[in-house]
Amino acid sequence: MIWTLKVALLAGRYAKSACIRIIEIDSSATLEDLHLAIQEAVDFDNDHLYEFFIARTDRSREKVRCDCDNEGGIMLADLFPLPKGRKLFYNFDYGDSWVFEVSRTRKAPFAPVSGVAYPIVIEKIGENPEQYLPADW
Repeated sequence: MIWTLKVALLAGRYAKSACIRIIEIDSSATLEDLHLAIQEAVDFDNDHLYEFFIARTDRSREKVRCDCDNEGGIMLADLFPLPKGRKLFYNFDYGDSWVFEVSRTRKAPFAPVSGVAYPIVIEKIGENPEQYLPADW
């Protein structure tokens, strides 16, 4: 089944404005697949470490981190639905701390459409953040 996910930028060293991406992705996709989809959706270079974790907020002390050694093998269908009051977060580049909240939308899951290569960005709200120090700073 294809799920529709909302990926919203919460923080990042050079974040200037809101950045939300709506992504359609197969529920059997792994967290590594989601990582790559987010990288492409915001036009980042895939050149830093990352993690996914589940918590009440992105700054919660109580976090359930996804096993980094096995992260690529964890499927989205294994994570959702999340425990009540918990959210999924994606942290990319521990130095610049790009933090995104990942949530399922209310759109009902659907069968893959023939000829569509998933994951796919279906909506962009806001500009892509600049991953590195902007030239005008």
